[in-house]
Amino acid sequence: MKVMIEGKEYWRDARGNLTPAELVKDIDKARDVLVREWVEKGVSLNKEMRNFKDGIFGDIQAFIELSAEKYNAKVGGSKGNITLYSYDGKYKIQRAINDHLQFDERIQAAKVLIDECLNEWSEGSRPELKALIERAFNVDKEGNLNTSRILGLRRVDIQDERWQNAMQAISESVQVVSSKAYVRLYERVGETDQYVPIALDVAGA
Repeated sequence: MKVMIEGKEYWRDARGNLTPAELVKDIDKARDVLVREWVEKGVSLNKEMRNFKDGIFGDIQAFIELSAEKYNAKVGGSKGNITLYSYDGKYKIQRAINDHLQFDERIQAAKVLIDECLNEWSEGSRPELKALIERAFNVDKEGNLNTSRILGLRRVDIQDERWQNAMQAISESVQVVSSKAYVRLYERVGETDQYVPIALDVAGA
């Protein structure tokens, strides 16, 4: 960073030390120019991207509501995934809403009921069912349960009342703690039915 002191130019380094401009190496000056130039461009691009994001989400939601009005339907909120195509099918926009799920304390009650079932069925129970349940309740490195595996247990058709109660407890214990919306743009490959994403990040462009 350049500073002027009593009419003389100094450069301030990362530790706050001041060096007369004429003593700063040319390569250090050139590096500083390059970094500052591209950071300024990046800040400007970041602002454009935020405006782009706000604009596209707003326009998609407005279009959904406009389309619903044609059928006298009222759309509440912005939930749900949707895909919009251009008239010729060359382009498409996908809006996706991903919910982050967590279980509350009722998952512990479900686990107790499931364990009771397993203990009672130990002699004749299927080993694959035991393995399925054990995998479902394994935790990751952060100690979090895998929501999709646990919710998948509800597809197992067992009529035992305790199992049914456990599945109900699982269903009622699921909480949506946060949601994140994504928009992805695609272009069709020639006349095929395949689409390739249009990268909106620096790494993918």
